[in-house]
Amino acid sequence: MPNSLLGSSLPIIQAPMAGGITTVDLVSEVCEAGGVGSFGFAYSSPTQIHADLMAAKERTQGPLNANFFIFSDVEPPAEEDITAACASLCKLPLGKHVMHSVPKAPYFQDLEAQLAPVWVHKPSVLTFHFGLPPRSVIERAHSFGMKVGVSATSLKEAVSIQDIGCDFIVAQGAEAGGHRGTFDPYPPEDQEWNAVDLLKRLCRGVHLPIVSSGGVMTAFDIAERLASGAAGVQMGTAFLCCHEAGSNEIYRHFLMHEQKRPTVFTRAFSGRRARGIENVFTKSMEGEKILSFPLQNTLTAQLRRDAVNASDGEYQSLWAGSKFHAVQSLSVRDLMKQLSAFGEHLSNRKLVVGEAGKG
Repeated sequence: MPNSLLGSSLPIIQAPMAGGITTVDLVSEVCEAGGVGSFGFAYSSPTQIHADLMAAKERTQGPLNANFFIFSDVEPPAEEDITAACASLCKLPLGKHVMHSVPKAPYFQDLEAQLAPVWVHKPSVLTFHFGLPPRSVIERAHSFGMKVGVSATSLKEAVSIQDIGCDFIVAQGAEAGGHRGTFDPYPPEDQEWNAVDLLKRLCRGVHLPIVSSGGVMTAFDIAERLASGAAGVQMGTAFLCCHEAGSNEIYRHFLMHEQKRPTVFTRAFSGRRARGIENVFTKSMEGEKILSFPLQNTLTAQLRRDAVNASDGEYQSLWAGSKFHAVQSLSVRDLMKQLSAFGEHLSNRKLVVGEAGKG
């Protein structure tokens, strides 16, 4: 993957984490250190996308990845559902402003408008989460020499990514932090394959290059995935405490000092299943009314902002992978230097492939 597919010297993609984590500093430094730097533009306006891509291109000539969500159609919620969802939040200590955040259409950014600055700045890579982009988008990206990738959590999704003409697949194991990338927001079945098992299944079922995501924290993890057939890896949690990341102070505190807590899948923050550190909010919302994605995300936005302002991690969406205990506080350059040692592990005959365990 490094030279032939995405143009980076290292087979490492920094994951495109939306919500302010992927700052220009973070993305640019990853590129300068030999990886692929990714912007999570899921919620970003075209103006912000233009500004971020322009700023990054002034900082680096390395390969940039622009990532977007494929939002499913959303039906306006019934009044009783809004009332119940608001009531669930209003009874929480930080929920007093919830009624001012009732979602109204349009519920998400228009993809065509978001992509307008992409066609101007032409980053090397364009990726999508939650589903397939229109074929016309893939064709236009290819006309500019851009590579297109989509996240998959199953072989069925991977085959559809291959069939529509994408260039690579991001195989998201169940260990991965943040939103589960299933095409269906409410899949009738999600087998939650761990990253190594999913990688092996996709390697047998499709011919596209596969980037392995989920539970990749160290050079050894990278070597394990490459030895299992991956063309590269995508890493998110490992970058959350880098100096250049946009994570706030209390988020970093939980990552570094609340490592006895488990991670859990929850719909409570956004309406879609996402893995994060268990806190009071995730436990309090069990069994409560939750709106669909992204309406729930809009509904909880003020509560989450209030939690950040109050330095209260119990009500923030602390997205993190299941191996977040291995996170480090250091610069991107120092982290990438550590990760680049994967070659030493690959040459070690004692490397055991597939020890990741179930997600």
